[in-house]
Amino acid sequence: MSDRPPLFDYAVSYRFKPHEMPILPGSPANPDHPARRRAAYLAIGLFIGLVGGSQNGFLLANSGALQAEFALTPVESGWLTVAFYSTYSCMSMLLFRVRQQFGIQPFVRWAMAGLVAANFVQMIGPGYYPELAARAVAGITASGLSALTIYYLMQGLPAAMRVAGLVISIGLSQIAFPLTRALSPTLLVDSDMSHVFQFQFALSLLGFGMVYLLRLPPGERKDTFEALDIPSIALFIIGVCALCTFLIQGRIQWWDTPWLGYVLVVAILGLGGCFLIEANRKSPMLDLSWLSSRAVLSLAVIGATVRVLVAEQGFGASGMFSALGYSNDQLIGYFWVLTGATTAGMVLSVVRLDPKDLTRPVLFAILVICIAAFADTRTGVMTRPQDVYWTQAAIAFAAVFAMGPIMMEGMVRALVAGPRFVISFIAIFSLSQSIGGLAGSSLLSAFYTIRLKTHLIDAGSTLTLGNIQLAQALSNATRRIAPVQSDPALQQQAASASVSQSVGREAAVLAFNDVFFLVGTLAAITFAVVLLPWLINKIRGRNPLAKELASLEAMLARTRQ
Repeated sequence: MSDRPPLFDYAVSYRFKPHEMPILPGSPANPDHPARRRAAYLAIGLFIGLVGGSQNGFLLANSGALQAEFALTPVESGWLTVAFYSTYSCMSMLLFRVRQQFGIQPFVRWAMAGLVAANFVQMIGPGYYPELAARAVAGITASGLSALTIYYLMQGLPAAMRVAGLVISIGLSQIAFPLTRALSPTLLVDSDMSHVFQFQFALSLLGFGMVYLLRLPPGERKDTFEALDIPSIALFIIGVCALCTFLIQGRIQWWDTPWLGYVLVVAILGLGGCFLIEANRKSPMLDLSWLSSRAVLSLAVIGATVRVLVAEQGFGASGMFSALGYSNDQLIGYFWVLTGATTAGMVLSVVRLDPKDLTRPVLFAILVICIAAFADTRTGVMTRPQDVYWTQAAIAFAAVFAMGPIMMEGMVRALVAGPRFVISFIAIFSLSQSIGGLAGSSLLSAFYTIRLKTHLIDAGSTLTLGNIQLAQALSNATRRIAPVQSDPALQQQAASASVSQSVGREAAVLAFNDVFFLVGTLAAITFAVVLLPWLINKIRGRNPLAKELASLEAMLARTRQ
């Protein structure tokens, strides 16, 4: 029997060497691949990462077109986002156990088949409710694809760089957001969403074919599901879905909708019930004592905070250009710049990744966000996308540059603590990222709405008949309208509407400048909070992760023997 696996598959009787064995049950083995197969694994991992991120990317990039395609209200459109985030946010914990219970190959097949099915439903049955169901399934499969991305990348990377697969997987999911925004105008011909649906279906089919041709090596399986998992997972799903609903619909419907309060109560009760069960189990899925430790809790808070700060780009800059009347066709170059900056952040994060000091890149990223956000407060109604290329590229770069080290530190702590702690970290990290992003957008949206009303009130108090600037603006608007409208009364009405629109744009830009200032201030506070303990450890010559790194190195050394 040959000691080396065949080119594209593994014989059932192939015996893995000690250093090739899976790190955890539910993950694939790590055999010594030939160069050609390693390159194929790497290429598939990169592709799957982009496909997984594009599921939500295309939804956000074309939310306006979807709303027009199906004649949806903003609330109905918001439910599409709720459907995706609800399933995506709560699946990490469940899917990890599925992989351990049933093995990696059934998981791969079902994840890819689910993606193909979701995109097929979109393509052949356009309609609100099919789209709603497809978005929910896409959230589940996108969560599974993030794990597949890591596994394929790890198969394609050399052993010394295998841990970089975690960083690259995060970067690929982030790259997909500006990339889909850059590609969407080309696909969205005459505002027809069918081309977008067809493109997504083609990508999913291609990915399905790739993972079928080059399968992951087999892994270990073990019985993981217990009777208490059913109520615990059910309460967790209910709580997360309710929280996502509150954050997304609350941003759309504002705070005068009574049922949002009940949804928040359901979220608190659901998550609280789940945590109560987990705290009293002998073998919990979520080890709350470990998760509530100072190191892990601070890591989750920092990760969520960075997601809140990065919302400056998704809500702030994009919202400002929308308020100024820029369409997606006019922002293609802008989004290509963000794509390039995000890619650079991912590459540099891998190159500069130093397990002995994972806080330094996080500090640098937060400082970059702080400087860029304050620089964006200088925008005005004449601002063009080219004027914020550097600042927004810096934020896109920092978003990826910070997340890799944060996840790396959490995984090191989880692996050293024990295999059962990995699921706890994956669940809490995924939840902090999803909820942090949604909470950031909701926070900035609420602040923007308050500041917009304030600026409109301030502007309205100055718009009097005695205001010389107002009289001059009305006169100029009337002269522009006169060639196409001869009726004096209609001229005055159109001129007033034109001036009102200009005032509204000015107020909107001022409100977005306030948002940028808020983000810069939060970033400065976060930087100070993270910097202080890092400096203390540097002065004392202490590495808070030294013990965990030594233990992990000893574990890896034993597997090589």
